[in-house]
Amino acid sequence: MTNGMDGLDPRAQIEAAQARGIRFVQLQFSDILGLVKAVTIPIGRLEDAVLHGTWFDGSSVEGFTRIAESDQYLAPDMATFNEIPWQPGSGPRGTARVICDVYTPRGEPFAGDPRYVLRRQVERARAMGYIVNTGPELEFFLLRRGEDGSIQPLPHDQAGYFDYSTDLAQEVRQDMVDALEAFGIRVEAAHHEVAAGQHEIDFEYADALKTADNAVTFKFALKAIAQQHGLYATFMPKPIHGINGSGMHTHQSLYSIEEGRNAFADASAPYGLSDLAKSYMAGILAHARGMSAILAPLVNSYKRLVPGYEAPTYITWGRTNRSALIRVPMISPGKSIEGTRAEVRCPDPSSNTYLAFAAMIAAGLDGVERGLEIAEPIEESLFEMDASRIAEKGIRELPGTLGEAIDELESDPVIGEALGDHVLTHYVAAKRAEWDEYRTQVTGWEIDRYLEAY
Repeated sequence: MTNGMDGLDPRAQIEAAQARGIRFVQLQFSDILGLVKAVTIPIGRLEDAVLHGTWFDGSSVEGFTRIAESDQYLAPDMATFNEIPWQPGSGPRGTARVICDVYTPRGEPFAGDPRYVLRRQVERARAMGYIVNTGPELEFFLLRRGEDGSIQPLPHDQAGYFDYSTDLAQEVRQDMVDALEAFGIRVEAAHHEVAAGQHEIDFEYADALKTADNAVTFKFALKAIAQQHGLYATFMPKPIHGINGSGMHTHQSLYSIEEGRNAFADASAPYGLSDLAKSYMAGILAHARGMSAILAPLVNSYKRLVPGYEAPTYITWGRTNRSALIRVPMISPGKSIEGTRAEVRCPDPSSNTYLAFAAMIAAGLDGVERGLEIAEPIEESLFEMDASRIAEKGIRELPGTLGEAIDELESDPVIGEALGDHVLTHYVAAKRAEWDEYRTQVTGWEIDRYLEAY
């Protein structure tokens, strides 16, 4: 049961929250790197925030504004208003949260607000007659702290995929599910993943903006619940060498508003895919390199995107092939073909979900608008295919480093336009600084390998 009260006017929502003992409200938003920021106000100030906004200094937020143009305001989206389950109204400091849109002093949506970047692509799809539905699968690690209390890459258990007897996090995941459902997120499954200490909780497929909000809430909630258990939840893509990293496989499809059905589905076609679905997928593949810096945004992301760990490195598609960048999942027996969708496997959970979704939607819609045709599927493992055969088939690879991915982003006008000049400029600057800092480091591996030998 959710504490959200969709359908009530803001004043009624606020009065009901006060009656439950809610005293404070976190006004949440994201910076361009996807980190959640918040301003806390007494609940008595929320109605004024809804009517007039709450002002803040944007110059202190990554990728927002310069000091000379710092004033901005937050406009709460009351459809996202929920009690924070670990700070309930029955406690001494009952707190709710609401996700906000960011506006300029002129009352215009702020071009650097990641939620606005996604909203523009959602509205673009709607103008074409479609609702974009998405469903991300966010994997994460539960780590225990070192003896001194420091955060270290120490897996909480040694279990594997779907293990039960050696899975120490059953209760932790159940508490996480309870927290997510308290936020109105409908969870479908929770299980241990392949690597030691690695987990996945899947939630319901929905329209892209709602799902992105849910993904932001997901990370915020899971970190808080893990902390209550003396653990640390990390969405770092590859925290431990030699085992699987964490992905954010993103299922997506277009729903035809006019026809009232999944526009990706065609029961008479191979794989059940309509021509529209294949053009959308072709757009994803065409822009895979250009949006890699958005979908896999860290230096560490490219330690995950290597052969041998179920992460895609080749720009192909298929059904049974988990080395492909796009997989077309089988429809469960007895389920309607309306469940037809494409699963994009290269994003990871460190990405800013709003920007990641916006980039993928822009790429897919570009494929639809241009009527791109998709190559034949590859159903054999590309990790076992020799280089000459891969070259013969003309199969491209994702960038191998963040530096290469940034170059590709700057040279892809479709993804650049989707982000907008403000986000593109600030994002590239932040990521170039990150890459430059990394590539000039002298690592322990280099010392061990070269110091004595040379």
